[in-house]
Amino acid sequence: MKNRHSEGGARPISVPARRFERLGKLGSLTAGVASSMALNSVKQLGQGKRPSLRNLLLTPSNVQRVSDQLAQMRGAAMKIGQLMSMDAGDVLPPELSQILIRLRDNANPMPPAQLKRVLNAEWPVQWLRSFNKFDVRPIAAASIGQVHRGQLKDGRDLAIKVQYPGVAKSIDSDVANVGILMRMSGLLPKGFDLAPYLEEGRKQLHEETNYKREATQLIRFGDLLENKTEFVVPELHSDWSTPNILAMTYVAGVPIERVTQESQEIRDQIAKDLIDLTIHELFFYGVMQTDPNFANYLYQPDNQRIALLDFGATHEISPPVVQFYHRLMLAGFAGDDIAIEATIKDIGFIDENTKNNQIKQIVHMVKFVFETLEKNLYLDFANTKLATDLQELVISLAKDGFTPPQLPIDVLLIQRKLGGMFLLAAKLAARVDVVSLVADHLKATAPSCQTNQRVLSNE
Repeated sequence: MKNRHSEGGARPISVPARRFERLGKLGSLTAGVASSMALNSVKQLGQGKRPSLRNLLLTPSNVQRVSDQLAQMRGAAMKIGQLMSMDAGDVLPPELSQILIRLRDNANPMPPAQLKRVLNAEWPVQWLRSFNKFDVRPIAAASIGQVHRGQLKDGRDLAIKVQYPGVAKSIDSDVANVGILMRMSGLLPKGFDLAPYLEEGRKQLHEETNYKREATQLIRFGDLLENKTEFVVPELHSDWSTPNILAMTYVAGVPIERVTQESQEIRDQIAKDLIDLTIHELFFYGVMQTDPNFANYLYQPDNQRIALLDFGATHEISPPVVQFYHRLMLAGFAGDDIAIEATIKDIGFIDENTKNNQIKQIVHMVKFVFETLEKNLYLDFANTKLATDLQELVISLAKDGFTPPQLPIDVLLIQRKLGGMFLLAAKLAARVDVVSLVADHLKATAPSCQTNQRVLSNE
């Protein structure tokens, strides 16, 4: 969830709830962009210039128009932007990435009148009489819904997640329309397959709009983390929850990205705890909260706990994929080229169409990551050299014509979570002994496996 209340609040804008209204929004957007392009084309011709389609489309006003209109629609438009800006940022042009990043970071809440209509449809008549206080200003707003704080007369302090009207029913048509708009842009790189991202966005939206499912996952993670005192998971309040409303215990805390002013020790511990949780999700729990948006985490300075807020993007990880990543860890720390190549092929990073020299480059990238981990007792996430060097290797692959195979959804979501944890640790400028965290898993699950001395001894 993107927190806006603490930032002064974004302007409330009504969510278009009917399918034809949403289609009309996209149609007017396309027409507006086309009109702007035509006017700029005439202007450039009058100046004796030859207009470029790319430059005509990517004017500041058009970028703003596309970002604002899609953000107002919420739902599919924002979700596709969020997925692609995190998962495909290395292969998309910077102009398109700019639009998608705007979608990831922007969310306008519903106006109070529309909010009241939703609550009246979901809750009993005179529901407000059960509350001592209900704040119509949302404390968070995102692609699927917004969150309000309310205090019941029985003393319970609730965070109430309210789904935007029309979002669930318009998912399929929204995704198709956004796909058409993005293909029309002409900005997608040659060979880039948009379909998997659209399909994954569609599936995730259907799952995330199912608040009964999220309620089940909320309870599940509460049970899984019951004995982990470093985390707090809100409790579900089923008597005020419906298919379109999720009522939870209100949890106070500081936005995780604002913990940068805390001591190095605290920042290191936060990053360590979240990385350790990710490892447990993958290798022990078999279920992962796959949305690493910073706004899904709060920090409680008083008890030094991390609050986990959103479980709509929880995903079951298939056992074969878990085993593939286990093998990759072993092969990477052992520096075994043959095992690394076999494993990344099983995972899906390469296929039969990948050139031999590209395979060697990818194996080199994997070894580079593990060698970097081994050389540093504490990986300094503030040091951008690792990310920069990896980016240069990715650019080299792209210049060589490498087109990534379509990854299995489990792998796509795992990579998204791992990337998000890296970004968060970098934001905190944390230093973490990642090898020891991984070694705890490797020794617990496969003590007889051969790997390097440091991993085995966990020194």
